[in-house]
Amino acid sequence: MEKKGHFVLVHGACHGAWCWYKVITQLKSMGHKVTAKDLAGAGIHPKQVQEVQSFPDYFEPLMNFMASVQPEEKVILVGHSLGGYSISAAMERFPEKVAVAVFATAFMPGPNLPYLTISQQLNERLGPDKTMDSQFLFHNGLDKPPTSALLGPNFLASKLYQLSPPEDLTLALTLVRHVGVFNDEESIKAVAVTKEKYGTVPRVYVVCGKDNVIKEDFQRWMIENNPSDEVKSISDSDHMVMFSKPNQLCSCLEEIAEKYT
Repeated sequence: MEKKGHFVLVHGACHGAWCWYKVITQLKSMGHKVTAKDLAGAGIHPKQVQEVQSFPDYFEPLMNFMASVQPEEKVILVGHSLGGYSISAAMERFPEKVAVAVFATAFMPGPNLPYLTISQQLNERLGPDKTMDSQFLFHNGLDKPPTSALLGPNFLASKLYQLSPPEDLTLALTLVRHVGVFNDEESIKAVAVTKEKYGTVPRVYVVCGKDNVIKEDFQRWMIENNPSDEVKSISDSDHMVMFSKPNQLCSCLEEIAEKYT
C-alpha cells in the first residue's frame, strides 16, 4: 500500500492558512493528512500585529503544533516565501519530527547562510521600487525602522500574483494582514540553524521560474549557498505557486511524500 504523508503547510508574509485552499483540497483527495497553520497575527489568528514582537512570537502556533506531534510521527513541512524561516526554526527545534522540509520559492537559511545575509541580498535585488504601494507601521517612532508591513495591491498584482487567477488576487486583497518586520537579536537568533539539527533533515527546494519578488536567480543563489538534497522546478509559476500552479505543486509534493516518508 502506498504510504501517505502528513503535510504541514506554512504561509508567507501577510498571508494565512487560507492561501493553501486549493492545495489542501487536492492533497486530501490524494489521501494525505494536511494541517495548515495561521502564524501569530496572520489569517484568522486572534493576535494583532503589534502584539507579535519577534519571530518567536510569530512562530508560536507552529511550534505549539510541532510539540503536539506524536513521537512516532514525522511530518512533511512545506514553507512558502517567508514561511521558509518558520519551517527552518521548526526543523532546528524538532528535527526528529520532520521527514522532509519543502521550500516553495521560500527563504532558505543555512548554517552558513544567515537571515541577515539573505535579507540584505533581497533588498539589493528588489531595487528602488521594492516596496511600491506597500504600507509600513512605525510603532517605535518614525526615526526607527518599521515594525510591520502590509503588501500593497499593486505590489501583490505585479510581483506576487501576476500569473495567478484574478479571483485569487481578489481573495488576497480582502484577507492580507500586516506582518511584523523583525531585526531584533531574539528574532535573528530564532532563525539561526545548525548542521547538527536542521542539517539532519532532508530538504527539497521548489524553484518558481516566473517569481517577480524572490526571482529565480535569487532562489538558485540560496540553493548554491546552502545546497538542498533535491531541486524541483515549476518554470511557469509566479510567486503564489499554490494559486498559479496548484496541480504542479501537488504533483511535486506527492513525489516528495513517496520518496521521503
